[in-house]
Amino acid sequence: MKTLPFSKIRTIILAIAVSVLIGGIGYRLGENRVFSKAPTLSATAVINQDVPSNVKVDFSLFWDVWQRLRTYYIDAPSIDAQKMVYGAISGMVNSLDDPYTTFLTPKENTEFKEDIGGSFQGIGAQLGLIDNKIIIQAPLKGSPAEKVGLKSMDWIMKVNGDETVGWTLNQAVTKIRGTKGTKVTLTILHDKSKTPEDVTIIRDAIVVPSVEYWVKTPADITEISGVVTPALFSNKNAVGYIYLSRFGDRTNEEWLTAVDDIIAKTAAQGAKGLVFDLRNNPGGYLDGAVFIASEFLKSGIVVTQTNSDGSKEALSIDRKGKLTDIPLVVLINKGSASAAEIVAGALKDHKRATIVGVTSFGKGSVQTPQDLSGGASVHITTGKWLLPNGDWIHKKGITPDVEVKLDSPEATHDAQLLKAIELLLK
Repeated sequence: MKTLPFSKIRTIILAIAVSVLIGGIGYRLGENRVFSKAPTLSATAVINQDVPSNVKVDFSLFWDVWQRLRTYYIDAPSIDAQKMVYGAISGMVNSLDDPYTTFLTPKENTEFKEDIGGSFQGIGAQLGLIDNKIIIQAPLKGSPAEKVGLKSMDWIMKVNGDETVGWTLNQAVTKIRGTKGTKVTLTILHDKSKTPEDVTIIRDAIVVPSVEYWVKTPADITEISGVVTPALFSNKNAVGYIYLSRFGDRTNEEWLTAVDDIIAKTAAQGAKGLVFDLRNNPGGYLDGAVFIASEFLKSGIVVTQTNSDGSKEALSIDRKGKLTDIPLVVLINKGSASAAEIVAGALKDHKRATIVGVTSFGKGSVQTPQDLSGGASVHITTGKWLLPNGDWIHKKGITPDVEVKLDSPEATHDAQLLKAIELLLK
């Protein structure tokens, strides 16, 4: 099979490999895709058996087990040969012990591609795999998951009574996502809690824009009304705010519209600075990270990518941004991952912004998606990315300049947003 150069494949960097969202975020495949003829398996024939010329492996054990299953399994007539092949491929990919390199069946791949459009049916939560545990990376704002109180780093111990130990992310997505109006019960162990609890969630249709924004004075910001100080409450200066939920298909278009409106409103209201909220952003397109970072930086490297073929590429600012001079504070948390960490890290390294919050997720690898026959796909970790100063934040995350923990889940008690506003208006 011909190897595609990295420059010809659109890479993605997600917080997890199977779209971290239960019906949430995915990506569009690269412009160059890898295809092969679709195999059609039957009980009596196996086709496309050609072995790559550079591979020497004994498959006798595989076929021995295959035949034993067909001979001795109590319900042999029910065996689905294609499903067995998909299972074997999944096992091969999982043997790499890399949660971000994954095989998707045609059904999983279809769901994965649908996610990037921002319209889906499910509970609205981003999933991660840490120490072989299925965890909530972050609930989407306004989603069923958020409404029932799911939080970042919650461990999903069971789904409808089935233990998740040993599950792949694909399995978790398949079990948890579902049609609007149906129910799913998750056994959750909250972070730092000792007692699990069952949470029943009614799935819903969820449409989430990539970008939300406003320009307000402190007195009008409901998210901090429960903690704002009298001095800040009486401050008549305004601040701008942009929340970016993902780096997806429509993000750049939505972003440009938001920026133009922000600029007009800040000029009218005399805003003193901008809060850029990357909390609970699981990542997405690598080029999307460069696009967003270019809004705030006048020049310089955003990220350096090193690839499995030995190549190395420094990705620099690629356009003239409109927010290169406005005072800036960036918010991050444990749900900020991958492309979100690239942007926050680049702004921190270039000393363009003050980073507020808690240490981010810590994902520094790049996945290249490749379409396979029959609608399946494989997502392969093909490289890692480094921040402008050379740091690889994988499993470490980005440390904020000002650490602020969010002790209360209530919107009126957003201490991290409060600190950002205080820094801009001091």
